Amino acid sequence: MNGYFSNLNEYLSNSAEKYGEKIAIYSAGVPHSYMDIYQKVTSLANFLLTKNIRKGDRVVISLGNELEAVIGFWAVLKIGGVISLINSNLPINKITYIINDSGAKLLICSSVIYQQLNELNLLDSNKFNCILREDFDNYINNKIALEFKSNVLDIDLASIIYTSGSTGEPKGVVMNHRNMLSASTSIIKYLQYNESDKIICALPISFDYGLYQMIMAFAVGATIILEKDFILPLQYLKNIEKYQVTVVPLVPSMVSILLNFNIKFKYDLSSVKSITNTGAALNLKHIKEIETIFCNAKIFSMYGLTECKRCTYLPPEYLDKKPNSVGIAIPNTELWIVDEHDKKLEPNQIGQLVIRGSTVMQGYWNKPEQTQAKLKKYNLTNENIFYTGDLCYLDEDGFLYFHGRMDEVIKNRGVKVSPKEVEDVIGTMDMISEVAVIGLDHDQYGEMICAAVATSQKLNELEVINFCKTKLEHEKIPQQIIFLHHLPKSANGKIDKIAIKLQVKTMMVNGLTKETCA
Repeated sequence: MNGYFSNLNEYLSNSAEKYGEKIAIYSAGVPHSYMDIYQKVTSLANFLLTKNIRKGDRVVISLGNELEAVIGFWAVLKIGGVISLINSNLPINKITYIINDSGAKLLICSSVIYQQLNELNLLDSNKFNCILREDFDNYINNKIALEFKSNVLDIDLASIIYTSGSTGEPKGVVMNHRNMLSASTSIIKYLQYNESDKIICALPISFDYGLYQMIMAFAVGATIILEKDFILPLQYLKNIEKYQVTVVPLVPSMVSILLNFNIKFKYDLSSVKSITNTGAALNLKHIKEIETIFCNAKIFSMYGLTECKRCTYLPPEYLDKKPNSVGIAIPNTELWIVDEHDKKLEPNQIGQLVIRGSTVMQGYWNKPEQTQAKLKKYNLTNENIFYTGDLCYLDEDGFLYFHGRMDEVIKNRGVKVSPKEVEDVIGTMDMISEVAVIGLDHDQYGEMICAAVATSQKLNELEVINFCKTKLEHEKIPQQIIFLHHLPKSANGKIDKIAIKLQVKTMMVNGLTKETCA
């Protein structure tokens, strides 16, 4: 990727001019060239203009990993609109909330979602238009659509990425073109993406990890194989072999599943040269499993938040040297650790991570108080810096180590316990594939430490407790072990601790759990 880009639209126009008939995307197995995508985007952009969608207007797309969502994304950006891609499986009340919160002038969705909104009288046709996926071909097949240059600056808003809102209302993370250009440029340089790459993506493009796979592929002229989801791991492995995939982005919850299927069916995955990870840290077990599945691949581990996309990545040559680290600051990013009084901490001291750089969000849409709590003025330059809410520390070499979320810390018998510390220990047990540690209200302890584990083999509470006793201080040993066939996941593939907590509480009410350690 060469040259300066002033907005995201230029990624697509540059690749269409440079690569033309090269395959940009496989969607539902159907290939589409860069020129084909560009023509469809231009056609839809012209149609949006006839619907009076203009620069700065918000557009919500709820379609999942579909070609139409990709076309819609680039068409909205081309006219200078602000895009929100949201998961099509969201509850209808959350879809409604996002439409109202964003002030969207256009919704692109399926007829099923449209019908639900209509039946519940949630649509106000005077406020916004609606395009149905079923009618999409009518708007994208004009091959002589009028070409026009996007009048978009890098400081113009590009997207509002809504977080899951599992603990309350979804929050809209506002990014401008500069934020997204900076993030994609840095990650492309780290991952060394190029036009020969074939990237498979089963991650939802409604979340930034999946979305950026598509953005970065289009930036360098690579080919992306867009999977609808990860429900069929066998098909996923087949497609890696079929398309000779070179890059596999994944999250830790996918690793053991892929290993089990590939041990049984033995697909040729030798084409894969890169495995990328973010969302949750890889532990040593995950790393060994990845090395077993993808024997020719380098592992690229990254860390970040929706509010700043990426802030660190771990050079592959340090994977063995510092396997528990999430890496060093990405180019054009500065980070440090502060205590509760905002004092900068020394190496190996745990505190809150602070991020400064061009990838930091503009704020939360329509949420000034929450924005003010996270974005604070940097006294040297007067620009906003981001207080992450993540507990971390830096070692003497500047490598970052994630210790846990501040809002997840468990106060057990007066001692603050990081769930991640306990998870890292239990996760090393051979028979355990997944683990999540949560805090539950307790009359005696304040909060009780509960570990939910997924295992396919016979294992009892005492074995887990005794293992913890050899690795953890007494106050960090779980009081309760819950065995589940699998841990529930959020739409972006992360373990859903809110769902686990509700499940455990229900089991407690029904007398299906007991404390296993005093």
